[in-house]
Amino acid sequence: MSNIEDIVDSLENKISKVLHKLELLKRANLKLNEELEISKQEILTQQKHIASWEEKYEALKMANTILGSDENKRETKLKINALIRDIDHCIAQLAD
Repeated sequence: MSNIEDIVDSLENKISKVLHKLELLKRANLKLNEELEISKQEILTQQKHIASWEEKYEALKMANTILGSDENKRETKLKINALIRDIDHCIAQLAD
């Protein structure tokens, strides 16, 4: 009988240790998930910031070209042509 009690006590100890380890892992997982969410938010913020700077860069590039710089002249002409096409499309829709 003592042997069975020892086995049961040993099993209870092992189960207790496993449950404790499970709880620790759940807490660690929760903490890592929170850190992941924070990192995702930081990445989104940085991507918006980068997009804003890229937009400003493109505007400066266009302004520089319009002011007489020979660099990026082709890009500016293409952009102006695209804007003209968009305006023509809008005018055509208004005329219908």
